[in-house]
Amino acid sequence: MAELDPETLKRQMTNWRRDLHAHPEFGFEEKRTAAFVAAKLREFGLDDVAEGVGGTGVVGTLKRGTGNRAIALRADMDALRISEQSSAPYRSRNTGVMHACGHDGHTAMLLGAAKLLAGEGGFDGTVRFIFQPAEEWGRGALAMIDDGLMQRFPFDEIFGLHNMPGLPVGHFETRAGPVMSAEDNFEIVLRGFGGHAARPHSGNETLVAACALVTNLQTIVSRRLSPADIAVVSVTELITDGTRNALPGLARILGDTRSFRPEVSAEIERQMRTIAEGTAAAYNIAAEVNYTREFVPLHNDAELVEAAFAAAKKIFDPGNVAVAREPMTASEDFARFLDHVPGCFVFLGNGEASAPLHNSSYDFNDDGLVFGASFYAAIARQRLGI
Repeated sequence: MAELDPETLKRQMTNWRRDLHAHPEFGFEEKRTAAFVAAKLREFGLDDVAEGVGGTGVVGTLKRGTGNRAIALRADMDALRISEQSSAPYRSRNTGVMHACGHDGHTAMLLGAAKLLAGEGGFDGTVRFIFQPAEEWGRGALAMIDDGLMQRFPFDEIFGLHNMPGLPVGHFETRAGPVMSAEDNFEIVLRGFGGHAARPHSGNETLVAACALVTNLQTIVSRRLSPADIAVVSVTELITDGTRNALPGLARILGDTRSFRPEVSAEIERQMRTIAEGTAAAYNIAAEVNYTREFVPLHNDAELVEAAFAAAKKIFDPGNVAVAREPMTASEDFARFLDHVPGCFVFLGNGEASAPLHNSSYDFNDDGLVFGASFYAAIARQRLGI
């Protein structure tokens, strides 16, 4: 089999990535994206291409040799409800939706890996190419699993990646153990009795209580949890039914929390309920706490991390392959696959000048495409060695 020219592959991946960037789709709405992916996989000559897995997911299967082991390589496809601030010719054509997290790049890199492996081989076994919907709201991996992913397309281990703004292009990082945190969401509803701003004593308004509660919630991490545990409690919204001259009778406090152990998540919820009820009682109002778990923690398998480092050193300058210094308190639903098989999630540089993820000026750096595709191909060949 003839090797593919890296420059030709980079040019193709850049065109794919920019086409996907111009046509972003929100989670479970990735119909055009999924059709684009499926068409490319069939063009590359994969053995099987399944569409509609978990709604809009796509799974490609490539078999070589007689090996009975299978590995999975995963990319996310969805975009965010953000209005893009860009003058690029490939800027979003879907108003209010943009690829602000680089999933267009992740998809293009996995397509590049599929083309490399289909054209060049170099492995003995089965590679599953998983293109997942709805990562941003933590539902896509579960949807694919609930749709029989593990039974219909079995695999022994899984690898995924994410671009990292601030890390130079051509740099690679990962770590064993905890890598990304769980994300829990909460809503606290305070109910009292509003009234005229000139007569606060005539009712039990909720705004002062809500302000006190926002402050009190910060004691969960600083005073209720062990300093050895990493955790974050963030209030992101405070909404009332008051107006300029009317005190509110209803207040809603929304936010999210991050942690790395189920025990810590459970303790955060317990303390939040205690503090909310106690603060409400102090102000003679009622409190209702709604607490949900959206993402689970992502823990990398130690053996597969070592395998990833070994593969990366064949693609990257060995001096640019490093152990990530600390876990991240961002979340990633790749973790749902790790409830079923061991896996490893890695980070590739998107450039020191890159705008942050989820920023309206963010753009994926096309210079990183070949690194991602080549890493995926290298880890597949290593884990399914001839």
